[in-house]
Amino acid sequence: MAEVTTTSFIVLFTALFMLLNSAALAVYAERRVAAFIQNRVGPNRVGPLGLFQPLADVVKLLLKEDVTPAEGNKVIHTFAPMIPVVTALMTVAVLPFGEGLYATNINASVLYLLAVASLGVYGVTLGGWASNSKYSLLGGLRAAAQMISYELPLGMAVASVVIFVGSLRVVDIAAYQETWWFVFLNPIGAIIFIISAFAESNRTPFDLVEAEQELVGGFHTEYSSMKFGMFFLAEYMHVVINSMLMTTFFFGAYHLPFAGYWLPEMPDFWKAILDVSVFTAKTVFFVFLFIWVRWTIPRFKYNQVMKLGWSRLLPISIINFFVIAAILYFIVN
Repeated sequence: MAEVTTTSFIVLFTALFMLLNSAALAVYAERRVAAFIQNRVGPNRVGPLGLFQPLADVVKLLLKEDVTPAEGNKVIHTFAPMIPVVTALMTVAVLPFGEGLYATNINASVLYLLAVASLGVYGVTLGGWASNSKYSLLGGLRAAAQMISYELPLGMAVASVVIFVGSLRVVDIAAYQETWWFVFLNPIGAIIFIISAFAESNRTPFDLVEAEQELVGGFHTEYSSMKFGMFFLAEYMHVVINSMLMTTFFFGAYHLPFAGYWLPEMPDFWKAILDVSVFTAKTVFFVFLFIWVRWTIPRFKYNQVMKLGWSRLLPISIINFFVIAAILYFIVN
C-alpha cells in the first residue's frame, strides 16, 4: 500500500493546479511560437504582450451557444469531452516531480500510466460517434486506429526501460537516472517513445483525427461552447503530460545530466526547489518541441501514419527490447 501523507496531498493539489493552468500557458506559447516561425506578430492586444488572450478565449467559448445534434446521442455527446480531461488529470498521481515529491508510489505505477493514457481515446471516439455526423465518425475511427497502432510501440519503449530498472514503479525509474539518463542508455527506445507520444496526442504531423481539409474538424465538428473547450483543454493537457512522461522515462526526470558525478549534497528544501525547477524546465522544452514540430512538418497521409506505426516502429521496438534484454542477461549479469 502506498503511504498517504500531507506531502502527498500538497504535491497532488499543486500538480493538478499547475496542469490546468499549463494548458492556457501552452495555448499562448503556441500562438507566440507559431507567429515567430511564420514571421508574424501573434497575440499582442489583450493585456500586456497579449497575455490575457487565453482568458479572452475562455470567455468567448462560455458565451457561445451550446448546440447538440438533434439526431445524436445527447448523453454521450455531453459526457465524451470529460473523458480525456479526467484521464489527463489522473496521470499526475504517480509522477515524481522531485526526490520524495509525488502523490503516491503504487507498485505498478508504469502499468497505471499506460492504462490511464490509453483511456483518453474513448472520449474522442465516443464524441465522434455520438455526434451522428460522418465527418465526426471518421475522425473518431481514425483516433481509435491511431491509438491502437502507436500504443504498442510506446508500450514496448517503456518496457525496454523497465527491464533496465527491474521495477514497475515510476519513482524507481526516475531515481535510477541520477547518473545516466535512459536517452543515452536506450536512444532507440527514446526516439520511438517520442514519435509515439506525438501520435498519441493527435498532434501534427499525426493530426488525422481533425484534418480540416477532408474532415472539416474531425471528431469535434459538431461541438461548440465549453464542450469544444474541454476537447481543446484536453489536447494541451495531453501535450504537457506527454512532455512530463518523456522527461520521466528517458531524460532524467528531475536529475541534472550526470548528476551523480558532480552535484554536491544540499539541504532538503533547496534540493526540492532544484528538482522541481529541473523537471519543469525539461517539460517546457518538450512542450516547445511539440509546438515547433506542429508548425514545421506537414501532416502525413493516413496510409503513411499506419505504415509508420505497424511496419516500422513496432518491429523496431520489439527488436530493441530483445536486444537490451539479451545484453542485460548475457553481458551485464
